[in-house]
Amino acid sequence: MDKPVNLRAKSPAVNVAVPVLAPARPSSLIAVENEDPFDRFTHAKIAQLAGGFSPMGVAEAAFDWALHLAASPGRQAALAVSALSKQAALVQTSASLSSEDSGGSAPKRAAADDRRFAAEEWRYWPFSLYAEGFLATQRWWDEATSQIHGATRHHLALLNFIARQALDTVAPSNFLLTNPVALKRTLSEGGANLMRGAMHFSADLRRLSRNERSEAAKAFEPGKTVALTKGVVVKRTDLAEIIQYSPTTESVRAEPVVIAPAWIMKYYILDLQPENSLIKHLVDSGFTVFCISWRNPTSRDRDVGFDDYRREGLMPAISAALAITGADRAHLVGYCIGGTLAAIAAAGMARDNDDRLKSLTLFAAQTDFTEPGELGLFIDAASWRCLKTSCSSRASWNRARWPAPSI
Repeated sequence: MDKPVNLRAKSPAVNVAVPVLAPARPSSLIAVENEDPFDRFTHAKIAQLAGGFSPMGVAEAAFDWALHLAASPGRQAALAVSALSKQAALVQTSASLSSEDSGGSAPKRAAADDRRFAAEEWRYWPFSLYAEGFLATQRWWDEATSQIHGATRHHLALLNFIARQALDTVAPSNFLLTNPVALKRTLSEGGANLMRGAMHFSADLRRLSRNERSEAAKAFEPGKTVALTKGVVVKRTDLAEIIQYSPTTESVRAEPVVIAPAWIMKYYILDLQPENSLIKHLVDSGFTVFCISWRNPTSRDRDVGFDDYRREGLMPAISAALAITGADRAHLVGYCIGGTLAAIAAAGMARDNDDRLKSLTLFAAQTDFTEPGELGLFIDAASWRCLKTSCSSRASWNRARWPAPSI
């Protein structure tokens, strides 16, 4: 890899103070620092055992749902009628299929993207009954965790999510004796597929015990099997390397493209293979492309904040791209949380009359976190408290082991 070019002296200095984006802290929470040490320790251990998930939050949601459902006899009756009608439909389906030699219609999927029962084998009795019964149960629970007058929307959505995850673990497609596709494969191979599965399971256990990567993961090596677009590192900071990709056209466009990927994944998510590489597509289209490669964080980076990624990654990348190309403006592209960072940086630049951006493009990125999707199911007072106490306990332990970072 070529020696990095120091562009610090050439890059225009822009000091922008942008507030760090952070979710609003629930006002009902007591500051962790003022919490009783024994309570704090207990809450941290609960969070660690539950993977950061709050069992108290689930209990609160279940109580809210059950209490309001118990006080809604009309809704109870509607759910009972729905359950009986689904059972009657299953009995009718079972009787019709068991008396026919040919398979029936495909099971009615609970979701359009559910392909677990799409195979032809699922149309024959008794496997069609297994699938229909499971999907009917799934649809009933969707009804039971909706339209409960008085229960909060957040609690109902949380219970619906948990019920779906629990039901998915007992789906008939997960077990050999109730999965016609797996049974057919087992009979055709004389059980060899089960032996291979057992060997793979044993290998996975050994790998996990040794904290090793799988053989499939080892096959992806940057520069050889992925990240094949040629480029060089032209600038380094404490948090990032700025990569410039080699042009493939005789002439290039005036303004460069600066890509800010997420720092929770590798930059070459946008440069996996030549046939699906955004970076190669841009280079082949005549753009001069720069991309940020974020440094893997360690325990020494525990105090690095959101704005550090802007100051030590995004802004130096823009400055480097303009200094190298001689352009006045750049096209900024943000992906995932890198898009959130790009939006904040662009807002700060506009506020301070910094007109070095020609355009801003965001994809798979959020700028408004009031509707975060299913992630919002785990953002409530109880979950936040478990996460806060767990992280706070780990941070206290880390500070005792490592000196303060120099960032």
